[in-house]
Parts: sequence; structure tokens; C-alpha cells
Amino acid sequence: MALIAILAGDGIGPEVTHEARRVLEALGLDLTFEDGLVGGAAYRKTSHPLPPETLDLAHRADAILFGAVGDPDMDGLERSVRPEQAILGLRKELGLFANIRPATMLPGLEDSSALRPEIARAIDMVIVRELTGDVYFGEKSRGFTHTGLREAHDMMRYDEVEIARIVRVGFEMAARRSRKLTSVDKANVLETSQLWREIVNEIARDYAEVKLTHMYVDNAAMQLVRNPGAFDVIVTSNLFGDILSDQASMCVGSIGMLPSASLNDWQGSCGLYEPIHGSAPDIAGQGKANPCAAILSAALLLRHSLSDYASAERIENAVKAAIAGGARTVDLGGALTTAQMGDAVLAALK
Repeated sequence: MALIAILAGDGIGPEVTHEARRVLEALGLDLTFEDGLVGGAAYRKTSHPLPPETLDLAHRADAILFGAVGDPDMDGLERSVRPEQAILGLRKELGLFANIRPATMLPGLEDSSALRPEIARAIDMVIVRELTGDVYFGEKSRGFTHTGLREAHDMMRYDEVEIARIVRVGFEMAARRSRKLTSVDKANVLETSQLWREIVNEIARDYAEVKLTHMYVDNAAMQLVRNPGAFDVIVTSNLFGDILSDQASMCVGSIGMLPSASLNDWQGSCGLYEPIHGSAPDIAGQGKANPCAAILSAALLLRHSLSDYASAERIENAVKAAIAGGARTVDLGGALTTAQMGDAVLAALK
């Protein structure tokens, strides 16, 4: 029996994770579920976004299904206790250094893309993003210049071990797909990117079957909208991956369609699975959220943490069938509520 921790969080998080849980339960697998507080919801009850009880649950669980964190009412709190610190804390505590973000155009959604349908139709990529380094975890400070001007700095740093382990995940992913890997950096400007490129080239010797291409991040952003079908697997740093994966979501039609997996090794023995969208407080509680990204995150959970590939494919095929059958939430130009979209996926699953 596998234990799944449900950390629904804030905003639309509880709504979309509820639908993902319904789908998991419908599979009839040997799973148990345990809820935990996280983010703003946790702060309101415990004065901390990641209380000890939640950390204990995260360590005990075989996998974590995560909703979203973020509450604008808490923007004035000290950085250490803001809701967003919960996800950063989980990544650090569990060593979740590898973020896997597939972006695939589902048949029937071409008209929802910001790109022309004939271009969008070819999108089928995976972005492998480093998750525990870069400016997000580097030294930060605020102060004043010698002339009294306010200033701030965030340190961008990587060591060779941090780079090598995420790059190997990228190569392994590429070797199992179309054997094409694009490494995205800014080596013409940044010292960290120069080291990144050096390490990528060193590791490439172990993967002669994979065609490696280097690309500057500004060019990658342009090519994602110009010719996204040219990409298969992209491996990149934390900051660049955050930006490019959100851009990719709009290429496939909606940020509500993209799942993600955060893993602590290639096999994904401990994983956190979440939709890439945020808490969207402006639509929370209105039934407007698209649960597909959360449902597809549940499929990634089955694939990477439980090695249940057949059940993962069942979920993915059910989402495809629901979309092909015309099921659409507001973000996709339709009128279905969050629960109704969940119903459509469940109907296709059965």
C-alpha cells in the first residue's frame, strides 16, 4: 500500500487536487491518502507555512500531490514565513533537485494556443529544470550604496555536482525519447552558464547516442514561439527553466494543462507532483480552475514514484479523450466548472 500525501495549499489548490484525488481513487489502486497543511493555510493555523507535522508527512509518504501556495494577504509577512517558502522548503528538505515539465499539444486544443494551429500541433517536449540552486537559493541582501541609494542583490551560483546531476537527468530523458537534448544557458554573459556548458559537454561523452545542442536562453525563448516542434528535451537552470516552462504552457493553450514532477533522483523514489500554475486567488472558490494539470500530475506520480506506467497512461488517455470530446473549462474557451471537468475525465477513464 502506497501513502500519498495531499498538500492542497492555497487558492485553487484544494479545488484541483480534489479532482486529481478523485481520479486516483477511481483507478482502484492500493493507495491511502493523508492531508497536510501547507502555505498560507498552514500559516493561519500554525504560524508557519511548513509546519513540522507536514514535513513528517512528506517524509513518510511515498509521493506528494501538491496544489499551490500563495496568498496576497500575506505579502507583508517576513520572507521566511510567506506561503511560498513552503514549496522551497520541501524542495530543500527532500532534495528535490530535478523538475520534469512535459508540454504536449493535445488534439483539439490547437485553437487555444497563442500560436498558429499548424505550429502548435507539433509541440511535444519535456523541460528538465534544476530546482534547488541558482538565484532562488543563493545569498540575498538589501542595503544602500555609498551615496544612499537603495540596492539589492541575489547571488546566482552553481557547483559542478549540482549541474552534473540535473544534466544527467536531461540526457537520460532524451535517451528514452527522441535522443535530442537542448541545453539552455547564457554562457556569453554569465560565469555560471560557462561552467554549466563545460559540465554539459563533459557529460555528453557518456551519451554519444544523444544529439546535443547548446542554445542561449533568449534564443530559446524566441524559438519556443517560432518553432516549438523542434524541441524534444530541454535541460536548463532554475531561473531559465521557470520562465521557459511558463512560456511553453501558453504555447499549448493554457497554464492549466501542464503538470510537473519534482524528483530527488532519476528513478523518482520520492517525488512531489504539482500543476505548474499558481494559487490564482482571483478565481479561488469559483469553480473556474482547470484541474487537468493536477490530474496529469497524478499520472506523473504513478509513473515516476510508483512505477505504475499502465495506470499513468490510463489517466493521460482519459484527459486526451475528454478534451477530444469537447470538454473545456473557462481558460480553454469553454464553460465547464472544475468539478465538471473532473467528471468528464472520470467518464473517459471508465
